Amino acid sequence: MAAEANWERLVRAALRRERVGVGSLGQPVSGIAGNVPSSLANNLHIDEILRAADEILEEDPNVSRILCEHAYSLAQNLDPNSEGRGVLQFKTGLMSVIKQKLAKREGGAIDRSQDITRLQEFYKRYREKHKVDELCEDEMKLRESGVFSGNLGELERKTLKRKKIFATLKVLGTVVEDLTREISPDQAERLISAEMKRVMQADAAMSEDVVPYNIIPLDAPSMTNVITSCPEVKAAMSSLKYHRGLPKLPDDFFIPPARKPDMLDLLHYAFGFQKDNVSNQREHIILLLANAQSRLGSISGNDPKLDEGAVHIVFSNCLDNYIKWCSYLPLRPVWNNLESGGKEKKLLYLCLYFLIWGEASNIRFLPECLCYIFHHMARELEEILRAQIAEPANSCKSESGASFLDQVISPLYDVIAAEAANNDNGQAAHSAWRNYDDFNEYFWSLQCIQLGWPWRLGSPFFLKPDRRAKALLFPTGGKHQGKTSFVEHRTFLHLYHSFHRLWIFLFMMFQGLTIIAFNKGRLNLKTGKQLLSFGPTYVVMKFIESVLDILMMYGAYSTSRSSAVSRIICRFLWFTFVSLLISYLFVKALQDGWDSMYFKIYVLVIGIYAVFRVFLSLFMRIPSCHRLMLPCDQWSLVRLLRWLNQEHNFVGRGMYERATDYIKYLLFWLVVLGGKFSFAYFLLIKPLVWPTQIIVKLNNLSYSWHDFFSKNNHNAITILSLWAPVFCIYLLDIQLFYTVFSAVYGFLLGARDRLGEIRSVDAVHKLFEEFPSAFMDKLHVSLQRRKELNTSGQIEELKKFDAARFAPFWNEIIKNLREEDYITTLELDLLLMPKNSTFIPLVQWPLFLLASKIFMAKDIAAEYKDSQDELWDRTSRDEYMKYAVEECYYSVRAILMAILEFDGEGRLWVDRIFEDIKQSVRRKNIQDDYELSKLPLVISRITALTGILRGEESPELQKGAVSAMQDLYDVVQHDIVFVDMGANLDVWNQISKARADGRLFSNLKWPGDPELKAQIKRLHSLLTIKESAANVPINLEARRRLEFFTNSLFMQMPAARPVSETLSFGVFTPYYSETVLYSMDELQKRNEDGITTLFYLQKIFPDEWKNFLSRIGRDENAADLELFDNPDDILELRFWASYRGQTLARTVRGMMYYRKALMLQSYLERLGSEGSDVILNSGVLSETQGFDLSPEARAQADIKFTYVVTCQIYGKQREERKPEAADIALLMQRNEALRVAYIDVVDTLKDGKPHTDYFSKLVKTDIHGKDKEVYSVKLPGNPKLGEGKPENQNHAIIFTRGSAIQTIDMNQDNYFEEALKMRNLLEEFHCNHGLRQPTILGVREHVFTGSVSSLASFMSNQETSFVTLGQRVLANPLKVRMHYGHPDVFDRIFHITRGGISKASRVINISEDIYAGFNSTLRQGNITHHEYIQVGKGRDVGLNQIALFEGKVAGGNGEQVLSRDVYRLGQLFDFYRMLSFYFTTVGYYFCTMLTVLTVYIFLYGKAYLALSGVGEAIQDTADIMDNTALNAALNAQFLFQIGIFSAVPMILGFILEQGFLRAIISFVTMQMQLCSVFFTFSLGTRTHYFGRTILHGGAKYRATGRGFVVRHIKFAENYRIYSRSHFVKGLEVVLLLIVYLAYGYNKGGAVSYILLSISSWFMALSWLFAPYAFNPSGFEWQKTVEDFRDWTNWLLYRGGIGVKGEESWEAWWDEELAHIRTLRGRILETILSLRFFIFQYGIVYKLHASGKDTSLTVYGLSWIVLAVLFILFQVFTFSQKASVNFQLLLRLIQSISFMLVLAGLAAAVVLTKLSLPDIFACILAFIPTGWAILSIAVAWKPVMKKLRLWKSLRSLARLYDAGMGMFIFIPIAFLSWFPFVSTFQTRLLFNQAFSRGLEISLILAGNNPNTGI
Repeated sequence: MAAEANWERLVRAALRRERVGVGSLGQPVSGIAGNVPSSLANNLHIDEILRAADEILEEDPNVSRILCEHAYSLAQNLDPNSEGRGVLQFKTGLMSVIKQKLAKREGGAIDRSQDITRLQEFYKRYREKHKVDELCEDEMKLRESGVFSGNLGELERKTLKRKKIFATLKVLGTVVEDLTREISPDQAERLISAEMKRVMQADAAMSEDVVPYNIIPLDAPSMTNVITSCPEVKAAMSSLKYHRGLPKLPDDFFIPPARKPDMLDLLHYAFGFQKDNVSNQREHIILLLANAQSRLGSISGNDPKLDEGAVHIVFSNCLDNYIKWCSYLPLRPVWNNLESGGKEKKLLYLCLYFLIWGEASNIRFLPECLCYIFHHMARELEEILRAQIAEPANSCKSESGASFLDQVISPLYDVIAAEAANNDNGQAAHSAWRNYDDFNEYFWSLQCIQLGWPWRLGSPFFLKPDRRAKALLFPTGGKHQGKTSFVEHRTFLHLYHSFHRLWIFLFMMFQGLTIIAFNKGRLNLKTGKQLLSFGPTYVVMKFIESVLDILMMYGAYSTSRSSAVSRIICRFLWFTFVSLLISYLFVKALQDGWDSMYFKIYVLVIGIYAVFRVFLSLFMRIPSCHRLMLPCDQWSLVRLLRWLNQEHNFVGRGMYERATDYIKYLLFWLVVLGGKFSFAYFLLIKPLVWPTQIIVKLNNLSYSWHDFFSKNNHNAITILSLWAPVFCIYLLDIQLFYTVFSAVYGFLLGARDRLGEIRSVDAVHKLFEEFPSAFMDKLHVSLQRRKELNTSGQIEELKKFDAARFAPFWNEIIKNLREEDYITTLELDLLLMPKNSTFIPLVQWPLFLLASKIFMAKDIAAEYKDSQDELWDRTSRDEYMKYAVEECYYSVRAILMAILEFDGEGRLWVDRIFEDIKQSVRRKNIQDDYELSKLPLVISRITALTGILRGEESPELQKGAVSAMQDLYDVVQHDIVFVDMGANLDVWNQISKARADGRLFSNLKWPGDPELKAQIKRLHSLLTIKESAANVPINLEARRRLEFFTNSLFMQMPAARPVSETLSFGVFTPYYSETVLYSMDELQKRNEDGITTLFYLQKIFPDEWKNFLSRIGRDENAADLELFDNPDDILELRFWASYRGQTLARTVRGMMYYRKALMLQSYLERLGSEGSDVILNSGVLSETQGFDLSPEARAQADIKFTYVVTCQIYGKQREERKPEAADIALLMQRNEALRVAYIDVVDTLKDGKPHTDYFSKLVKTDIHGKDKEVYSVKLPGNPKLGEGKPENQNHAIIFTRGSAIQTIDMNQDNYFEEALKMRNLLEEFHCNHGLRQPTILGVREHVFTGSVSSLASFMSNQETSFVTLGQRVLANPLKVRMHYGHPDVFDRIFHITRGGISKASRVINISEDIYAGFNSTLRQGNITHHEYIQVGKGRDVGLNQIALFEGKVAGGNGEQVLSRDVYRLGQLFDFYRMLSFYFTTVGYYFCTMLTVLTVYIFLYGKAYLALSGVGEAIQDTADIMDNTALNAALNAQFLFQIGIFSAVPMILGFILEQGFLRAIISFVTMQMQLCSVFFTFSLGTRTHYFGRTILHGGAKYRATGRGFVVRHIKFAENYRIYSRSHFVKGLEVVLLLIVYLAYGYNKGGAVSYILLSISSWFMALSWLFAPYAFNPSGFEWQKTVEDFRDWTNWLLYRGGIGVKGEESWEAWWDEELAHIRTLRGRILETILSLRFFIFQYGIVYKLHASGKDTSLTVYGLSWIVLAVLFILFQVFTFSQKASVNFQLLLRLIQSISFMLVLAGLAAAVVLTKLSLPDIFACILAFIPTGWAILSIAVAWKPVMKKLRLWKSLRSLARLYDAGMGMFIFIPIAFLSWFPFVSTFQTRLLFNQAFSRGLEISLILAGNNPNTGI
């Protein structure tokens, strides 16, 4: 019994959640229902029954027991053998609970025959207890009382309570109904009366939430959801209903009673679509149609009808790709005459397409395959429609009826899955298996018709590949179907293949500039003739391209179209012929002279060919000429030329822009290229001419080594060493010029768009008066009343009108800032804008504008002695001072008149005083009539009065108010007024008499009107706030947001349309297992220094922490333990912390602001639609409290907005009771519109064998806070066949809604004020942005992680520069902006019908996001960028995080080089657009790699000159060391390396948006924080991963983590991450520099050496020590000691099976070699490793022992020495285990060997010319040779293992790693001795955090400040 009790307690505890939602804050919701395993989840009853049982347990345990027993019997019937996963445990636990309930009975035996009676009795009692009928009546009364009654909160509570009660009644009724089936009908009739049956049926009809629905309750009636009453929705639902032309459905086909049959029911029956797929697409189509109708205009009437235009818009958008596919093949579309069928036929096809799409699973990545399926199924549909009675379609028939999934989708899925399984987890070559693109492109030719319908499964297309077998050196492939049209071979040649026009252009320009330079810049006839050598260069490079066409196609010949194969063969033959002909003519012309016949023929041929190519390029690439060419397509010759010149695929057609756009990016590139070639000619090429000419003429140079190559070749290698680095810079400097000019252009664009005009709080203050007008112009719908006021010139009324409309939006923004804890409660009061007051005839501005203005005005008035006009002019210079004075004047009068309503003399006095003031002002005599110096007295008396009137009425306060009024009277009468009272003597006498009698002010009316009380409170604030509010708000984030929002009001954006006419959209967030919500354990967990995350957040966000404590009612000095006592405070604390991290909770909160904004906009639009001034003046518009409870506003928001988070493993997390699942459920409870999609995995038995089913499921939270399954669509198999994120998106995209979709990562944020602009942004889809309508709208990002550390700041600035200025230029003028991740807004229909919002093929699509941009562009989309709206984004904040992220991106770019998308864009863009595309995608990474290679080429060239002795021999003659070209090249490389060129866009961005001074300060600060070291280090990261990916593959998703990184990273961890990417390469550079220093000849001495090598030293040192310089506590002595101990343990631990790389060096070393898998990779590694042998070859000839001997004998002897050293190494590292039996002998041998080595060295030094420096030189020579041998050996690992040399190699490798580690560690240990180094580093790393109040020195010192935690 104890075990059973424990089980029940555990079950309940695991499922007990805090319900945090409307009407149930803090109420615990518990139950065993959530324990139902997924294999039983298809039963709709079990979960509800157990939930009800748990709820009524306290009321009646017996009834609870009956429900649990019934649930158990249902589970037993569903799975009698408990075969499903978790079923046995569930049954056991449930039985335990039942026994507990039995034990709780009051006594006696239980009579189970009475169960039905007990249920009925309890049913009646439950109804009576909760007064069900009265509850319904109350709810209906509230609902009928109107939306604006102010009872929305009460209505919401009543509705929620009613839903819960009826849900329980529904369960009770269902169980009664189920139990009655177990007894005879007669007995059932006796037990249940007809009246009881009627009541139960009526109650069941009220339980609307029992039938789950997503947005529209289509299958169940709903009282609360008013969506179905919207005319557009009703019309859309009506348009789908069954009509006469459709065949009759079978009688047994089930239709829910709540609706009538429709078109989708017919398709459901005929094709066997899944029920939930049909339900999902029914809602989807209805919303699409309703939103399309709303765009066209509202419809009315009791039976609204959908416009034909709305249907046509949706139909044409959704089936546009199908129509284009038919046109391309060509095929005749399935319809003959669509117009004759009317909108019903269109809707039928539309429904069919979406049902196919909704159930297609992974086949959705194959859009043209879907077209094929639709084409054939639509034909079948035509046949079905001709019948009288509906029949199942032949293609979908199965043994159990029709099944679209089994018969159509599963065969396709199976072959795709088989191919995906053959990719060896992404390690196989891309050419060895078919990816999604290969399958889809099969349907681009008429060959696809061979697949037939139904599928011909024997077709080669469906051939499943044999599994690949692993051989010794490389895997061998089995039988498989070839790829389609393109093969992603892993080679750098793709760069030339894809962008051959660029390389031809660069090489020919280099050739031309070189020819001109060698001719001393003279453009004469001789130069012209030499320039004709362009001909052979061009045709040979085109010939190379044609050869690559053939080579790159290898692997796809068998499956490609014959026309494609014929094309590349014809091109090869043509360019072979042309290159041979032109080369032959050119050679003959050179031989026979320029006047020969051959030369004339050559010139003629070149001329004709050049004219032909120019003509072809003009008519195929230039937009205006391209359109002229289109009519000529009917000519065979033209078609042939187009076919030869350009690929003709389904995608990539029409890749041109309008002429104006073409001219813009043409001019842009002319400027860039002009700068590039000027730099190249004058600074790179021309200075090298003279040294080259001299070197060529030098003969008989003496070499200090044995020379093989340099005789009789004019010193070619020397010339190569001189020109190679210059040529590398020539290739990459275009990137530098592009970066600089694009930054300047982007700066000018931003200035034009008015970015950065408001960049301070002061600007917000000064321009606030203009905000209402700008808001109404941009963000509010157009209003007729406003137009009338504007045209009639009523400026003041217009201002008041605008302010009244602006105020509710502004106030909601400010309230959200307070809820987010960015501002204090005081700042909230100051920033709120009051509603229009009926008492005051002017606009009342927020108090933060008017604060202290009265005191300033008082001082001016008291001191000013000049005229009234001058006084008023002095006051009016400050607009807000003037407003404050006027408002005080009107407010005082209004308040006094209101409280003196029953005091005639008092009102008379007020009237007289203010009338006299008016008269005095009119006479301009105010200073003479009143003593203005006594104004402080008046203000003090009014302040006293308002202070009293603010309180609640009481006798004491009433008396005090009278006294205050009398004091005010006395001050005014005796101290202020000098005016002549004679004109109104009777009045003044009457007032004086009343004062003398004590009647004056004795009968005050206490203010009760809320508006009057608010006015009194505001006046009191105006008169008492003395401090200036110039710095309000103080919080930097609040400032930034308000500045950006107000600035955006003046930027260009489309006009807003009413919410009902806004484009519908959704937000889509993929999630895997990242942090949802920080738990208390995570917040309180201490790091190694005793620091908790909570403490860290408190210190980095101190003001926000205080605001949070204030918001929850805690003192700001309260100890943390006080918060932990209250569950509500704990939850709020978790959310506060999570909203400051990169969590899903933060993202969800931000995205749900869209819905909130739509509700507010809709609510206020409905309020304002009455158009009366009553609403305007009553202030209703400003009172938006409860707008989010308005049923109509919520319905409108739900029609327009959906949010789906696709939590891939949520089902698994829920089953395993992971905290992430509970937190996701909590988010759903707090956000009713949030939907969660996930993949449910159900293990079952099929034919006696284990079988796994997969389902795409959508859940929402129900009224009890539990998950409710809305849709469950079965999948053909495991959906993860490719990359995880796009597969996760794809399975859930069927649950999204809307015409647009915004893709959001789970580390993003959004802001309410930005959400208000979303409807403006969506209008961009219908704006003119070029030749084509936009398909992706780019959105600006704000990186919110920049303040965490200096590294985070670097990353933030770099990212901000790219997502603003960079993308601004990419979109306009370059027209090559792609999709670089989120938060872009997609044209949803365009993309879901063309393959989705990302690509998913394994590895090749690792950077899945950008392929959406590629795909959109290739399919004639248009991608724009907009900066008046922003979304928050988190970025990596630690060096390791950043390096992993950059490695992922660089690897992704390496894969892009190989992709067909990049190839097609490179081929099909016009030349200048191709340049833009190249240098902003893969070209950037290639230039980055080239920057590093330049250093290597330069240093190896210097090493060659130094070691060979040539450098010294020719230095005096040719001066090749100190050369202008070399200096220019090295300077350009250095500036690129340290990030100066990357900083240019940053600096200009800073200047634009922050101002010049702040920009300079930011830049200087970055330099002081070693940003150049960071950029140089990042250069190495990008180079390593980009190059290695292209060479070997291995690109993969690298989880960077999104936490707060302030922990110290251990030395060993850094070494593991950066050893091969940075340390090895850095040490190689150091080695080269040492060789150059030791053996090179420097005419200028040390200065010359430093100038030439400084960039290389900087790069080497940055690569070696940056990870430790940027490592918190990297130079703290205690940490250094611990790091050394940890590193040695890791290095020496030998590991074993299952040991990870972070635990053992051996395991890590094996992981580091895993990327070398293929024979090609092994050969390339071997070739690259050969460079290390140059060191030994050169150095041994420089030894003193060698003398002047240059024979090969010297080199041979060095290898003998190396062999001896290797043998000694083997002796000293002989295995301890192997030598256990002869330890003494081994030690003796080792001792003798050691002695012999010492003796030999001593003898060699004494007896030969060997010197001590020679020994060190030998070490310098042998270290790289050993590394070369080691590198080559590990490349051939299988061979080494066969030869049994692997253990020795591993020992050698460990020795090298130990040596490299010590080389790096020793300087770190040395610096750690000095405490100031650690202090300086802390200041360096956390400067930004210091400025925000972070006590980082305390954190990193290891003190424990977490007292009380």
